[in-house]
Amino acid sequence: MSYETIFIGLLMAVFYVEIFDLYPGGIIVPAYMALYLHQPGRLAATVLVAYLALYSYKLLSRYFILFGRRRFVLVLLLGALWAHAWFLIWPEILPQPIGLRTIGLVIPGLIANNLEKQKQALTLASMVTVTVATYFLARVVSWIGL
Repeated sequence: MSYETIFIGLLMAVFYVEIFDLYPGGIIVPAYMALYLHQPGRLAATVLVAYLALYSYKLLSRYFILFGRRRFVLVLLLGALWAHAWFLIWPEILPQPIGLRTIGLVIPGLIANNLEKQKQALTLASMVTVTVATYFLARVVSWIGL
């Protein structure tokens, strides 16, 4: 179901952006979030790491001139660094079965980038909407057997 979910998520995100002119955390983000919708701890950890990357960027932007590609690359890098730190530190604090791991290294940075560019509530609402729609459409496609 993963290939179908990623393809459906990409299509849903592109249509959503075209219709509403809002990015749901990035074009690929809803597809990956839909893959892990049954693990709410991973979703929460990913969004939390995205906020850590966002606030780290805001702190650094006070001292450096960051815009355009530099801003995008820095936010992605901060998201990856925080996700990796989360992966290394969190299992030492709580046992692994709790499942508070992030979804990849790039996804938190993409979410943080869109949180910075758009209003945060709109980005999160768009991400949830497209993720849930992707999940259910992928389930229907899987059920039909296409």
